[in-house]
Amino acid sequence: MSVVLLVIAAMFWLLLLYYSVLCVAGLAFRSKTAPSPSLDEYPSVAILIAAYNEEKVLAQTLDAMARLKYDGPLTVYVLNDNSSDATGDIADYYASMFSHIRHVKVPPGTPKGKGRVLNYGLTLARENYIAVYDADNQPEPDALRLLIEAAVQTPGAVGAVGYVKTLNAEKNWLTRMIALEFAVFQLLMQCGRWHLFGLGTLTGTNLVVEREALVAAGGWDSSALAEDADLSISLAALGGRLPIVPQSRSWEQEPQTFAVWLRQRTRWMQGNLQLIGKMFEKPAWRERHVVLHAAHILSIYIVFAAVLFISDVWFLLGVLGIVHTSYTVPLLLLWFETWLIYVIQLLSAEVADGMASPVNLAVSFVMYFTYSQLWMFLLVRAAVLEYKRRRMNVEPVWDKTVRF
Repeated sequence: MSVVLLVIAAMFWLLLLYYSVLCVAGLAFRSKTAPSPSLDEYPSVAILIAAYNEEKVLAQTLDAMARLKYDGPLTVYVLNDNSSDATGDIADYYASMFSHIRHVKVPPGTPKGKGRVLNYGLTLARENYIAVYDADNQPEPDALRLLIEAAVQTPGAVGAVGYVKTLNAEKNWLTRMIALEFAVFQLLMQCGRWHLFGLGTLTGTNLVVEREALVAAGGWDSSALAEDADLSISLAALGGRLPIVPQSRSWEQEPQTFAVWLRQRTRWMQGNLQLIGKMFEKPAWRERHVVLHAAHILSIYIVFAAVLFISDVWFLLGVLGIVHTSYTVPLLLLWFETWLIYVIQLLSAEVADGMASPVNLAVSFVMYFTYSQLWMFLLVRAAVLEYKRRRMNVEPVWDKTVRF
């Protein structure tokens, strides 16, 4: 028993150390990194916005598109995926007001989802770079310019990735927790991976990719539920790099109710499980550098849930005294230190991102006991759904996030 406990403890602390190192490296990267210099000439860019029944948010998104400051040729494609609400009317209005905004009606087809819609947009766009924004995104005026400057001037880069902030962060405790999750796992750890290993991961929005590289990678996998992570690995297999640009910021709406959050995150988790399956199906994904890149992506969801599970088991073993008494105090101490490290990561992200407040401080202290524990349930739920889907041999079901 003692040997098993020591081995598990060693693995556990290695994971915690890895996450902590990423956060410290991310803080260092954010504090020292300045935006790339301006370009003498800016390449043409096509912005693709997949839109399905987005009447609640599309106008604000297109307002933000109209305010973008970009010195090169720019076209915004609103890809209307057979919406049944006023999405088409809103797109038509903005297309009539701004010459660089186009309303594109996507033909019906399967599988349903963002990947298929973006691939259709790719067949229309002939610009040098393809940018993607979700229909509820409001990029800051310089967001696109900063991404292009990094993509063009970073050696080996085939695109660039910005930061996504929560527009409705102060709505309730759930949205505050989502905002903190993004600040740590999407920004600090993304910056840390780029700073230490030169690895970047697409986040689904506020990103640019060279059109040639996108075509070479086969575009988006229309069946992928995590199309951004899937494309990240496909680009890595081609040797493409994706620098992280924290100064490029876009604001998006996050789920305000548990039910909406659960459905959205189940889809994300199931999409990451799909990636594991594809590792065995695609020889190009089994190359060493691609496997390492995939491991970084999967660590955010799958490994994180495993760490939480081990931590909880450790706590119960210590409280119940199931193991020998001499292990009880170390087990409890390990669990407490896990919680403390997690809180320090959250607080560091809050300070670095200007989010520090008494309410967010309180959220940080309880987030480990509440929000974070849900990832174990998500992993089990997604695994069951993915197993049933594969057993029945049906296409994945893209569950659209409800807007507010």
